[in-house]
Amino acid sequence: MTTTQPQTEAPIAPQPPRGRAPLTWRQRLGRWDVKLSPYLYIAPFWIVFAIVGLFPIVYTAFISFQDWDLVRNTGTMTGFDNFAFVLQDREFWLSLRNTFSIFVLSSVPQIIIATFIAAMLDKNIRAKTFWRMGVLLPYVVAPVAVALIFSNMFGDKYGLINGVLGDLGIAPIAWHVDVVPSHFAIATMVNFRWTGYNALILLAAMQAIPRDLYEAAAIDGAGTLRRFFSVTLPQIRPTMIFVIITSTIGGLQIFDEPRMYDTNGQGGSNHQWETITLYLYNMGWVDFDFGRAAAVAWILFIIIVAFGLLNFVVTQRFIAGDTAAKAKKVKKVKK
Repeated sequence: MTTTQPQTEAPIAPQPPRGRAPLTWRQRLGRWDVKLSPYLYIAPFWIVFAIVGLFPIVYTAFISFQDWDLVRNTGTMTGFDNFAFVLQDREFWLSLRNTFSIFVLSSVPQIIIATFIAAMLDKNIRAKTFWRMGVLLPYVVAPVAVALIFSNMFGDKYGLINGVLGDLGIAPIAWHVDVVPSHFAIATMVNFRWTGYNALILLAAMQAIPRDLYEAAAIDGAGTLRRFFSVTLPQIRPTMIFVIITSTIGGLQIFDEPRMYDTNGQGGSNHQWETITLYLYNMGWVDFDFGRAAAVAWILFIIIVAFGLLNFVVTQRFIAGDTAAKAKKVKKVKK
């Protein structure tokens, strides 16, 4: 009896993977277009920013450590002497006080009034385009013209405001002598010019709110004020944060209004309304001390960055807290 050996099949050789067809020139160009197009689109901004923004910042930092001679366009290294002089100068601290005072008197009322105007323009009123253009008109007027008109209105002897106060039997106010009145007058110029601009930004945010929210709130019995505080303000919170940050940066850099508030442009006889930017201008183009002026510019830059970071941290916590509260409400509704 013979046994047959089982025949074993020969192993099948693995097939080589199919090779992809080589990309055509148009396909390769399309891939590179998808990868590089976003960078090419934003490249012009960064090139212009590097020339007119980044380079001056770096060059100013270089000058701030030197005793700079504008005629020879050279300087001698002095280290931190310029910063030490500025921080020990009483005039610098007066200008810092004036800057913060004018900033508070201008930014806080400006945002409140802009929000109110935006809420009014968001209503169903006639001639909406006319009123919107009227609100924006002060922003279009040249800052120098606004400063000249308001400086004459707030004149100490022949100003319109003191004339009206005299007719009412009120003693005239020394707008160009006392500290607080001069700050109030300059803040009025700032509010006149920027309130309408911020109002239109807030108006754009209000118009993006779905009208269904207002209808639901009205059905639930919410009045006008309740709908404003419970629907409008929460919905425009990101835009409101943007307006607050930009107003903060602009308020710390105020220059045109205090520069044109008086004929001498020095910030008052006793530096009553001299801001940091005006202090920087006088040090650079009146005293021709560009090293110390550059140091002032960098101190102002650090202050603005610090306020920007503070606003960012506060707003992030504010938004995070609001998001957590909304999540808790959603969980309660689901339960």
